[in-house]
Amino acid sequence: MDLQEYRREFPITERYAFLNHASVSAQNRRVGQAVTAHIERAQHQPFDRLQPDLIALRETFSRQVAALINAARPDEVVPMGGTAAGINTAANSLPLRPGDNVLVLDGDYPAVIYPWLNLASKGVLTKFVPPVRGGLNLDVLESRIDARTRAIAVSTAMFATGYRNDMAAIGNLCRERGIYFVADGIQTLGAFPLDVQECRIDLLACGSQKWLLGAMGAGFLYCRHELLRDLQPGAYVGSASTVDPLNFLDYNFTLQDTSERFSLGTPNDLGLVALSASLALLHEVGIERISQRVLELTDVLVDELHRRGYTVLSNLTPERRTGIIVIDVPDAQLQYERLLAAGVVTSARGAGLRVSPHFYNTDEDVLRVGEVLGNRSLSNAGSDH
Repeated sequence: MDLQEYRREFPITERYAFLNHASVSAQNRRVGQAVTAHIERAQHQPFDRLQPDLIALRETFSRQVAALINAARPDEVVPMGGTAAGINTAANSLPLRPGDNVLVLDGDYPAVIYPWLNLASKGVLTKFVPPVRGGLNLDVLESRIDARTRAIAVSTAMFATGYRNDMAAIGNLCRERGIYFVADGIQTLGAFPLDVQECRIDLLACGSQKWLLGAMGAGFLYCRHELLRDLQPGAYVGSASTVDPLNFLDYNFTLQDTSERFSLGTPNDLGLVALSASLALLHEVGIERISQRVLELTDVLVDELHRRGYTVLSNLTPERRTGIIVIDVPDAQLQYERLLAAGVVTSARGAGLRVSPHFYNTDEDVLRVGEVLGNRSLSNAGSDH
């Protein structure tokens, strides 16, 4: 199927040029159909009739995510309520002791920062690494490591700049130093490849509502299987965390030897149905095709912005590019509102206006940004970062 034929799967395109996938994506028809079908069945059948299909869906979901991130085995993946739930699980499960420290990147999203700051009462210090050109510099990161550094937590890409961090280099550094590597994949997964084995990521959390094109309140956590033996029981456990989850009165508190130990009990079935449908769509299109198209669209956008005299704040070197383009504009909130009134959906983030197209967008969609903004005097434009 031609990429543009998939555009019909996104009804929002009938009214808007939707360029805000780094925030909350619009829902696609595949998600709507899957969720509607599930609800209709639940309205007419008892849960016992639905449960076998939900168990099968859970297994399908784990395989879909494992294929997306190249996990070694599907049971390294467990559904989560979103990125923050996954990072909190990591923070409370790693064997951190008083006096240990965790390195995070200044400018990263709060979901990657706050769970570690929350460990201060346990004597764990969170240390901020200053960014360089909008993202993580390996030399600066290495200079902040000391004998008590036990974990490094960072996003695959920065939400406010679009800078794609070098996850493989960070992972190699962590493995060499015996440091746990925790990642937030929400700003690249669904648009760009990520190999958790190549990048030596220990724990990876991701919500579904951005580039994965799912619904809010769903996501997953990946935990490298070999790491499980190092972990301590996290802040939360439930019946599903144990080896005999349906034997409710036995109280056998033996945690599962897979990432299912992070399950609590009643899952978010609707979120799982939605995310599985979107993952099927993304796999059908192909992540390599998607990333190629996203970069083509951002090239069109950047060329048009330069022609109109605007400065692009995002790092445009090939290895640091993502689907996020941040534009230096006067009063980003005002420009966001102007664009929205004209049917172009973006967001005001960080130092400017953030534009984030996905594979089903067209050249005309991204060119609408420049049409609405108009030309900017070259005397007011600086050089690209």
